[in-house]
Amino acid sequence: MRLTQWTDYSLRVLMYCAASEGRANPVTISEIAQAHGISHSHLTKVVVELAAHGLLGTTRGRGGGLRLLKPAGEIVVGEVVRLSESDFTMVECFDGASNQCRLDGHCRLKGVLDAALQAYLQVLDRATLADLVATQDAQTLHPLKRPLARSPGLPPALPPG
Repeated sequence: MRLTQWTDYSLRVLMYCAASEGRANPVTISEIAQAHGISHSHLTKVVVELAAHGLLGTTRGRGGGLRLLKPAGEIVVGEVVRLSESDFTMVECFDGASNQCRLDGHCRLKGVLDAALQAYLQVLDRATLADLVATQDAQTLHPLKRPLARSPGLPPALPPG
């Protein structure tokens, strides 16, 4: 399964905001755009959508920016993917309205692909935004996590304390 660029950018924005929690100044779209080499106008559209879904709070003007509206540990990756992906139709027979497959009802591909999709989403449902930006020490506490090198495009970790 391949995620759309929209979902990729949505996750990047949320991860950047999660990694920046505790900063005095909120994150800006310009900052994220520069860090990831993404169009400012495209990110603005993504941010508007994330705000409409209640994931981000936005403040305009001097000193404004973006903040998560919920703790990163409460934002489930699978839910973000479901909100931002518009089509989980892996093959034609998944869409009853436009299905013209002559094998539909006679093969098991649809069932196998549906089971794979559900397993994929179940894994994403076990991960939170906090899991994606956790420090290496915290990662040993959670089975989904692997030690990560600091990723380009994420702000540097805050010093302990």
